[in-house]
Amino acid sequence: MSVSPSRRQLLQNTAKAALAAGTAGTWGRGARAQDIEFDVIVVGSGAAGMTAALTAAKRGLRVVVIEKANKFGGSTARSGAGIWIRNNEVILKAGVPDTPEKAAAYLDAVVGPIVPADRKAAYLRQGPAMISFILRNSPLRFRWMEGYSDYYPELPGGMPNGASIEPEMFDGKLLGKELANLNPPYMAVPPGVVVYGGEYKWLDIAAVSAKGATIAANCVARYVEATLKGQAPLTMGQALAAGLRAGLQQANVPVWLNTPLVDLQIDHDGRVSGVVVNRNGQETALKATRGVVMAAGGFEHNLRMRETYQQHPITTDWTVGTKTNTGDGIQAGQRAGAALDLMDDAWWGPIIPLPEGPYFVLAERTLPGSIMVNGQGKRFVNEAAPYTDFVHTMYQQELLTQDITAWMVVDQRFRNRYLFKVTLPFLPLPQSWYDAGVVVKDLTLEGLAAKMGVPPTNLRNTVQRFNGFADAGKDLDFHRGDSAYDHYYTDPSVRPSSSLEALRCAPYYAFQIKPGDLGTKGGLRTDARARVLRDDGSVIEGLYSAGNNSASVMGHSYAGAGSTIGPAMTFGYIAANDMADAAPART
Repeated sequence: MSVSPSRRQLLQNTAKAALAAGTAGTWGRGARAQDIEFDVIVVGSGAAGMTAALTAAKRGLRVVVIEKANKFGGSTARSGAGIWIRNNEVILKAGVPDTPEKAAAYLDAVVGPIVPADRKAAYLRQGPAMISFILRNSPLRFRWMEGYSDYYPELPGGMPNGASIEPEMFDGKLLGKELANLNPPYMAVPPGVVVYGGEYKWLDIAAVSAKGATIAANCVARYVEATLKGQAPLTMGQALAAGLRAGLQQANVPVWLNTPLVDLQIDHDGRVSGVVVNRNGQETALKATRGVVMAAGGFEHNLRMRETYQQHPITTDWTVGTKTNTGDGIQAGQRAGAALDLMDDAWWGPIIPLPEGPYFVLAERTLPGSIMVNGQGKRFVNEAAPYTDFVHTMYQQELLTQDITAWMVVDQRFRNRYLFKVTLPFLPLPQSWYDAGVVVKDLTLEGLAAKMGVPPTNLRNTVQRFNGFADAGKDLDFHRGDSAYDHYYTDPSVRPSSSLEALRCAPYYAFQIKPGDLGTKGGLRTDARARVLRDDGSVIEGLYSAGNNSASVMGHSYAGAGSTIGPAMTFGYIAANDMADAAPART
């Protein structure tokens, strides 16, 4: 491996500094000065990065994970942690009637030709193997999210009863002191309960559903049992990130926090041979004999990149991705000659821009008794559509009308029946929401329209027309309720359609809606082996990418719950195995 004189001097100075400092404080627990050379360097400690690191370690390679933030877990720790992996052993043991042929037909129908066939095939083939590997090499266990439909279940191979999995409850105390370094969740679990992602739909309607009340009671009992056992119960993204970190602890893989990437090291022959990081305030060079895995997340908090690549209006204020996702790994790959794909897209979803931060709207827009209207006071979308499609439609509206305005309108009956974020039924919404203008309320639809700034007649006519559809149980305008997915976040007690309910009970409420996201989905172009590619299709040797650092295998679509994390973990696993199978680079 040839190294530029400046980088060679940097390596020498780094080693000397480490020896002089006694190494423990400089290099992390149990490390030595010579540990500046690893087989694999992973940039980022989300699901993609930690899966890659665990896989590489179990294949006998020397691994380090570097993390820009002062916490590990990235956006994974903030997420619901659904994992969309068809034909994995968890769902097959649960009796899900899946086959490789069904999965391939469905993914092709959802994604289309925009993603190369060999990448889709690699994901479907290696995903189940990855889940089995995690089960055998970490404390993580998984459960089927029964009933959480694929997002397009009517397409060939779609699963109306779902194929996604999520982590079982994980005891955070298994991490010891490292638990304090876990990135917090996007939204804290209500106190006194242990709830799974697949159970939230029932908590939303617990006030009006016997099953919802039973599941709520189970969540409380689960919490009491865990507390009596002295556990620190974690679910969803907290469980997934903590469980992967525990696996790394067992495999003696260090995770260096507060260690941002400065740049890649590149040999004269174009091979990526390591990284330069900022470690303890000092530029530090790390060599990688097998390769570097870029798993540093997307660019959702980089305003310049968003304004450059994505449709306006766009901002960093509407995303729920982790704050440190500023595109560092994508930009480093670009400097190394990498091609980019899907930079205009994201894992979109409607948000309410609350004063305390954006609230990603899942159940509320789908529950019966809510509608979405645009700046003209008219419906424009199937409110229960997959959230990525919802925002795609918002931006299509903006192209036609130059107006991104959208509001969610509900009535008092809706507020009396359903949880809204963390506000229980019947209880008033926070005054700060009204003060910020994010929510408006009025006794009449005309008065509500005036506060929204939409034509009163249009809003009145829109609500009346929707009420007729609700009474008949058939939405003739946008077909809400026609798909099995439309009935996931709904109220089974409502008839004739659990997805439709008239708005007739004053007062009325309207909530501002903006085009938010869970993170961006564009990034470095990769092949079926997770290797980063140049524009001409050639491989940048030694450089791999997974997760939102890379362009998604889902293309512009979203197959089901966990279509972000499932591919992230799978291609992290693929990258590590590819490096383990390869001969080490010359040193």
